[in-house]
Amino acid sequence: MRTYETITTELADGVLWATIDNPPLNLIDERFVADLVALLDDSEADGGPRVVVFRSADPDFFLPHVDVRRIPQYTAAAATSGGPDDVSLGALYRRLSEARPVTIAALEGRARGAGAEFLYACDMRFASLERAVIGQIEVGTGLFPGAGAVQQLVRLAGRGQAMQVILGSEDLDGREAERIGVVNKALPDGELIPYVERLAGRIAGFPEAAVRLAKRRINAAGLAPKEDVQVDSGFFQILARDPSGAARLGALMERGMQERSRTELEFGAALGEL
Repeated sequence: MRTYETITTELADGVLWATIDNPPLNLIDERFVADLVALLDDSEADGGPRVVVFRSADPDFFLPHVDVRRIPQYTAAAATSGGPDDVSLGALYRRLSEARPVTIAALEGRARGAGAEFLYACDMRFASLERAVIGQIEVGTGLFPGAGAVQQLVRLAGRGQAMQVILGSEDLDGREAERIGVVNKALPDGELIPYVERLAGRIAGFPEAAVRLAKRRINAAGLAPKEDVQVDSGFFQILARDPSGAARLGALMERGMQERSRTELEFGAALGEL
């Protein structure tokens, strides 16, 4: 596989370990999106990885959220991934869900907003009990979760829990995320990677045709229609231009948003203080 700018990779026994490394905070920008598109392109080739495990090089941040200064740029990068109607981050995440390899996220830091939506798009999610944080911060900032949270959370956790996570814009730790079904399992920090490594290797060793067919049929039963993803992406773009949301984002930026600050470390609390 090629070398990527924001993702380092290591392939062993059919398992590709893809480590997100986009300093200073692993924000979702056009560089990361372009690398994700390229990695998905590469994984479709015959002889490619059977399983992809995503983790982070940053101990604090997995994917904290999008770079709010780069929305047009990362949207344009996402549009290179699919057809004329697939021009959003949500469409790219849908492609991630339908990717040829099985995808697993090992969450050891913070994943909020579109970073949390990246997690939901993976086939499985495993979280550190000590360090994992998940949050849908969009409503609290005056935006809309446009990359899959509505569709995915209703299916993963149920209507009521989806309402609470999205409308409350609060942080979930690994234990709570496991309780409501957002992650498969939360494990002590020292056990997380060995557990994921064992599972990924086990799946990679099974007959590929059976794994791919099972994944395809599970997706057919469990994923939302593509049209719903497109609707949600449109709502995000509309609210991204709304003055009230811009004012809240401005206040958050003054408090250290997109910096290694208390605001980013405790985003749910920061939203409650606005």
